[in-house]
Parts: sequence; C-alpha cells; structure tokens
Amino acid sequence: MDSPRSPRIFSLRTILPILVLACTSVLVYGAIIQPWSLRQISLQLSVGDVASQDLRAPRSIQYSSEVLTEAARTTAERAIAPIYNSPDTTIARTQNEALTSILGFINTIRINQVTTFDQKITEIAAIRGLTLQPASLDFLLALTDSRWELVQAEAFKLLEQAMQNPVRTEDLAAVHQNLSSQVSLTLSENEAALAVEIVAPLVVANSFYSPELTDAARQAAREAVEPVTQSYIAGQTVVSRGQVITAVDLEALTSLGMVTPNNPAYNYLGAAALVGLSAIFAGLYFFRRKPVAIFDLRSQILLAILFAIFLIGARVSNPNRTIVPYLFPIPAFALLVSALFGMQRGLVFGLLMSLLASYGMPDSLGLLPYYTVSSLIGVLALGQARRVGQFMYAAIAIAFAGAAIVVAYRLPFTDTDWVGLTTLMGAAVFTGIASTSIALPMQYLLAQFLGLTTALQLLEISRPDSPLLNYFLQRAPGTYQHSLQVANLAERAGERIQADTLLLRVGALFHDVGKAANPLFFIENQPPNQIDSHDDLVPEITAEAIIRHVEDGLKLARKFRLPRRLYDFISEHHGTLVTRYQYNLALQSAKGDASKVDESKFRYPGPSPRSKETAVLMLADGVEARARAERPRNDDDVRNIVRNVIDRCQKDGQLDDTPLSQRDLASISGSFVDTLRVTYHPRLEYPPEQLALQESLSGENSPLQVPSLDNKQK
Repeated sequence: MDSPRSPRIFSLRTILPILVLACTSVLVYGAIIQPWSLRQISLQLSVGDVASQDLRAPRSIQYSSEVLTEAARTTAERAIAPIYNSPDTTIARTQNEALTSILGFINTIRINQVTTFDQKITEIAAIRGLTLQPASLDFLLALTDSRWELVQAEAFKLLEQAMQNPVRTEDLAAVHQNLSSQVSLTLSENEAALAVEIVAPLVVANSFYSPELTDAARQAAREAVEPVTQSYIAGQTVVSRGQVITAVDLEALTSLGMVTPNNPAYNYLGAAALVGLSAIFAGLYFFRRKPVAIFDLRSQILLAILFAIFLIGARVSNPNRTIVPYLFPIPAFALLVSALFGMQRGLVFGLLMSLLASYGMPDSLGLLPYYTVSSLIGVLALGQARRVGQFMYAAIAIAFAGAAIVVAYRLPFTDTDWVGLTTLMGAAVFTGIASTSIALPMQYLLAQFLGLTTALQLLEISRPDSPLLNYFLQRAPGTYQHSLQVANLAERAGERIQADTLLLRVGALFHDVGKAANPLFFIENQPPNQIDSHDDLVPEITAEAIIRHVEDGLKLARKFRLPRRLYDFISEHHGTLVTRYQYNLALQSAKGDASKVDESKFRYPGPSPRSKETAVLMLADGVEARARAERPRNDDDVRNIVRNVIDRCQKDGQLDDTPLSQRDLASISGSFVDTLRVTYHPRLEYPPEQLALQESLSGENSPLQVPSLDNKQK
C-alpha cells in the first residue's frame, strides 16, 4: 500500500534514473547525427542511387576532383613497398666472434690427447650454438689438420659473405639453402657440407622493417601526386539513365550545381526533436506505469547500454546500403528486453528502437514498419519466455512478419524485381533466425553474470531436482511441504492482481530455505512426540534462532547462486514483524512490564515488502501457518484467519512500501479463502473398518499430525 508519508521529489532514487535517461538520450542523439549515420548534407541523389534520367552538364566546367585525387594518392601510396634498414654490421661482428669461439672449442677438443674419440664427440655436440649431425661429427674428428684449416677458413669466408648482404627474418630459410652454393669448389662435398652446418645457425637477420622510413616514403609518394582535374562541356552526359551513381558522379553533379544541399541545421533539429520525444515517452512510461516489480537502477543502466549498442550498430552498418538494413537484427533487442524485463518493456522499447534505427535511412518509410511490426510480433510470440521453444516461435513470427511487410511496402510502390523482392524476403527470414540466436544466449549470460532474473532461469531452479531444492527437501521436509502450500496460495492470489506469478511461486518455494540450516529447531521438521527444544530456552534465545533462518537463507541463496531477485523473498517474507509467541513469553516472565523486554530482540531485520510479489508471499505465509495451526472447520473460520493476518500486517505497517491497493487486498483475501476452502474442506467420518481400508489404500499408517507454526515460529 502507498505510504501516507510525502515522498521526496528530488531524492537520489528519483534523480539517478533521470540522469541515466538524459545520458542515454545524449548518446543516442550523437549516434544519429554523426556523418556515418545522418548525412550532413541531405542530397536528392546519393552514392548507390540509380539515375532515373540522363543527367547532362548545364555548363562547361573544370574543377579539381578530390575523389579522383585521393584515389590516385592512395594508389601511389600502396605502390611503395615496405622499406628495411641497412644491414647491421654489429650483428655480423657478433656472429663472427661466435664462430671464432666455436672453432676454438673444436680445436681444443681435437688436439686433446687424453680424451677418447667418443668423449670428443660428446664434448663437440655440447658446444653452444653448434648443431652437427652424427655423421658430420665423425667426419670432423677424422679430418686432417690441414683439411680442417681449410674448412675453418671457408667457414669464416662463408659467414662474412652471408652477413654482408641484407638478411631479413622472412628470408632466413632461403639464405640458409643458398649457403651451399657459395662454398669454394676446392673443398670436397663432405667438407663443404660441414662448413655449411657450422655456419648456418650463425646466419641471422641483420636488416629489419622500418615503419618510419616506409611511412615517410609513402607520404612523399602521396604528396608527389598532382591534383586530378575533371572537366565537362555543356550538354555532356554526366550520368546516364539507369546508371548507378558513384562518388565521382556525385562530386561532378554537386560541382555543376545539379544537386542542391539542404541546411544541415535542419537535420540536427529533426534528430533532436525525435530523440527528445523518445526520451519524454520513456520517462512518462516509467513514471506513469503501475509498478509490478522492483526495477532498480542497475537494470535501467543495463537497458540503456543495450539500447545504445543496438542503435549504434544499426546506425553504423545501415546507411547507404540496400540489403544490410533488412538483415540487421533489430528485433533481437526487443526479444532480449522482453526476456530480461518483461513483455511490456519489450514492446515499449522495441517500438522506440525501431523508430530511431530507421530514422534518416534512404528507405526509412519501408524500414520503420519492417522493424516495428517484426519486433512487436516477435515479442508477442515470445510471451513470457518460459520455454526455449518460444524463441523458435518468435523467430518464425519475425520472419513471417518481415516478409509480409516487404511484400506490402515493396511490391505495390516500387519497381523492385522478383529477384530483389526474394532477396529482401530472405533477409527477413535471416533476421528472425539471427534475432533469436542473439537474444537466447544473451539473456542467459546477462542473467548469470549480472544477477538478473529470467523466466527460463526461474523454471530451471524450481525443478525438484535442482541442487538447492533437493538439499531443502532432504534437510527440512516439513518446511519444504509448507513452502509448497505457500507457493500454491501465493500463486493463485498473484493471478488475481496481475503479479508475476512465476517469480512469486519460485520465491515462495525458497523463502524458508534458511530453516534447512537448523531444521530440527522448527516444529514442522520434528518427529512426532519429540520434546520441543523451545521449552528449555529463554524466549530471547529462541527468537534469535528463529530469526536467524532469514540470514541463513540468504547465505544459502548466495552459495547456490540464486537470482538476486529471490533474495527479496527470503529477507522480506517476515518484514519487520515480531515473533509474537516468544515476545509474549518474555512479557509473562517480566510480569507484563513491557519496559523490561527489549522488543528489538524479537523483531525480524526486514526490510518490509517492497513489491506486490513479496507482499503476497508475506500474507500467504502467515495465512498458511495460521490455517495449519487452527484447522478451520468452515468458511467463517477461514475468513477470520485471512482477515486477521492481513489486518495484522497492515497495522504493523508491513504493506506501506508496496503498490497494493485495497482492491488488491480484497482480491488476495478472496483468493486465499477459495484456496483454503478446498484444502480444509470437511471430510466424511469413516467407520473403523472403512478407516482401516482407507489408510491401507493411501499407504498411511496414522493420520498426519501438523503442529502449530504460528504460535512458535511466526
């Protein structure tokens, strides 16, 4: 219920969404008026258009063509090959020193009379920078001193010749292959191969690419190109009928004054008017809409980012193209918003996206209905996005709607041939497939990483075999059954007031999950005839243990990575109520003196409910507990229970921050009565024989005893 307290008009909660909307509007306006998005000079003809008639020069003219000049300069620039630095002599000297060191080691090993032949082989193979084949090692040691001197001299000569020339990294393999052809013919084939094997690893790159020299040469080549002049004489055909207008043609027509530009300020004013109207529309939507769920600042920022990404993508890729605008998956944005934030927002912001994405495009009159109808029909086909199959239906709906719009707006009003028409219809089919292919994984990823809540995610975690529900059932079966009953009550009541019933049901399933941390402390999980541990504790300790199930529930929710929206159901389902039973016991111990009892020790931390869904859960939780404790026998008993629970929550101010109206409370009350009437309807009294037969058929050995929850744990 709306609080009677006067709201702060300029509170931070109000200002921040306005700032987000204003920043988004500025970004959208910038995207629309950029040269690559909205042509600064609105021409009657543009590049890519087809001339509808022969265009002849009205007068003779000669001008410097910037288009042809730039093309010539680009060609000259591209003709300059990459430039490399001169060979670095320092590298050559370093490699020559390395060769000297290697040969010195080899000579030392060769003349050593102490080591054996195998030891010499091992020592030579271990020389750093030397890689010889086993046969070459044997041959090296078998050489006479005179032949070995020739091999060494040839190695120095071969290395010097190779490193004197430019050696680039990409040419190393070729240089190594050519070494054998440079060896002196005075050496035998094996000696030449040995010299090449010694020298090859030492031949490294000594000339490297120079970006500075290359850029300077290319800039010089550009500057050397003279401006290209273009001339026409009066009556000369500039563009023939049916010819596609190129940038050169458009430049010529502009120079001849055959294409008249509009005032660019008009384009800026038009874009500003459209963006301003869209911002007002979005602001009024958020201000006037009837809240159905908490829509926090983080969600608004995410919506703004998604809107900017899709719009900028469309404005960058679509201008001056024929097929691409029909391929761009604008409906994906509407589907994604619908899956993340609900169908209503998908429709509203899908409409705004269609309006802004098509603005100023050459075929804007055709693109606007194409984007709008396909986006809205896709959102309607997707519905609440509770099944993967619904995304397939959305793809089919988008493809069909897009193809229908193409036929409706292209066939009667343009000269599009059947090939072009078929191409555009194929683009509509692609758009449908691409839109759902983007929206389906994106809504899952955004929900996982940003803690958002989607219908598919809620359905997944509400399966009985989901990890947390399975843990809940095994640890606290009594509380689990209580949660199921509360979920049924809450879901049916939520339907009456147009709340999010799926979110409400799943939230109800997990609202008491914290009791699984200490299940036997709660009476619904205690075996029959067990001594109640509450009786041995002072009321403050009992209340503290009971209240702790809220904190324990939040810990489990974080551990099992539940959506953040479900945290509200855990923390708000008791609001800031008092554990009345324990508080009354404390009052009795204090002989009725309330000043001796600290009420804060018996009060839940809250907060109180802030949405329809959590408010309905609070009421359903209290009603179900009272009903199981008091066992109503007729409709009047049921109505009294429901009325007492609702009155208690109202008097305690638990519903002040919720959007519930008195009509909503009446609908909720009626739904609770209808559901409980079925649950607690009178049953026939069976004779002993029939009772035994009934128990054997139902698999029960004793009547189910449900202890009171309201008195001790609510």
